[in-house]
Amino acid sequence: MTLSKCMYIGGELCEGNATMDVVNPATEQVVGRVAEAGVADACLALEAAERAFPLWSGTSIAERVEWMQRLRQAVLDTEEHLRECVHLEMGKPWASTEEDFRMLAHSLAYYAEEISRIHAESLVDRDGTHVHLLSRQPVGVAAAFLAWNFPLLNLAYKLGPAMAAGCPIVIKPSSKTPLSAYAVGELCAHIGLPAGVVNIISGVDHEIGDAISSSTIPALITLIGSTQTGMHVMRNGATSIKRYSMELGGNAPVLIFPDADLDLAADVVCGVKFANAGQICVTPNRVFVHSEVVDSFREKVLARTHAVKVGYDRHGDIDMGPVIDGAAWERIHGLVRDAVANGARLLTGGGRPEGVERGSFYAPTVIDGVSEKMRIYREEVFGPVISLLTFDDDEAVIAAANDTEAGLSSFIFTQDRKKADWCAEKLRFGEVQINGIKYAIDLPHCGVKQSGIGVDCSPLALDDYLAIKRVTRAIEH
Repeated sequence: MTLSKCMYIGGELCEGNATMDVVNPATEQVVGRVAEAGVADACLALEAAERAFPLWSGTSIAERVEWMQRLRQAVLDTEEHLRECVHLEMGKPWASTEEDFRMLAHSLAYYAEEISRIHAESLVDRDGTHVHLLSRQPVGVAAAFLAWNFPLLNLAYKLGPAMAAGCPIVIKPSSKTPLSAYAVGELCAHIGLPAGVVNIISGVDHEIGDAISSSTIPALITLIGSTQTGMHVMRNGATSIKRYSMELGGNAPVLIFPDADLDLAADVVCGVKFANAGQICVTPNRVFVHSEVVDSFREKVLARTHAVKVGYDRHGDIDMGPVIDGAAWERIHGLVRDAVANGARLLTGGGRPEGVERGSFYAPTVIDGVSEKMRIYREEVFGPVISLLTFDDDEAVIAAANDTEAGLSSFIFTQDRKKADWCAEKLRFGEVQINGIKYAIDLPHCGVKQSGIGVDCSPLALDDYLAIKRVTRAIEH
């Protein structure tokens, strides 16, 4: 199957002057040919959004909500095709594509409801001479750069709050996974969404990205990607004062104490580490296990790792698909080789899965004896590799967990409520998960340090798209 898709600019589906191939990393075959945007197309999309701002920002909340509901229904009616796009462009197991799809529908419904809860607020005047009213208004045009790991989920995180807030948006999906985003553009065109409210283009990432971020049109740039990409975008964006909302790289620690439910801990670590082939920003990167239980935990992790079914079959019972491309495979393998060369033990995996001859599949891997001198300790793996470390001292493991520039997610496993609370207070991460894991559209997703600024999901995400206005009126006497 080879899909053909167009850009969506100013309410129209556009073929552009060139096309680019989309390759399925599981089969290494071309599965799509899409319109490739150039710098001129990026400028057209920004200008279309700028023209749309007065109309869309002035549209009543009720009318914006109606458009969001129409788009959501179109999404629900096109489930099979949207999931097929994700399945093809990422090689994801079919069951895994549902999370991407559902998040898009959830986001449109959730923010259509949340925007209706925002009302003007009055402030008390200390002198009794004035009346003050605070309102929230759309900041302007938003530009969104999306990572490839969850093509529709990442789009959902941006599309819902932007539409609800009244901000026209230019969305640039990764050139590795543009199919599903372009399919959303088709739905926008199908329902007749007002021109310029949503624009979707993809092309050579640095060329299109630089053209968008260096433009003075966006009031907000929002990004899901690496810390390096975030810094690059901010440097280019210094042509004007802009807002930034960025979810960047992670280096999540897991702290497993002697009293932990080891089966639960192994389920969570392996579940998140091998889902999406480990290409998840919040996935465990460094697993610190107390020496009293490390042997038992290691056995449980290895048993689960050996049970992971790797492959690509639309109708098969598959747990894990490929990593995104050959370059990612080589980067992951390089981290594993560096760790082994510096003293780590390879317990299982560490290369291509047995019996798999093509595609960017990396075997579910477990390495032990990881230390701070290894690259895999410092760098985000973004692949299906579990790194085990041992600790004995609580203070020391907190220091080790915090010894990273990243600050996105972290995990604690203990039955001791006091210790869990103590660890949660000490860990310098935007998210701390205790004895489990949960993410949802109504829960804030945020990082500290070099893992980003702003918030995805929850009502807090709307703050990035809304500016505060104070209106003060003197009281007449």
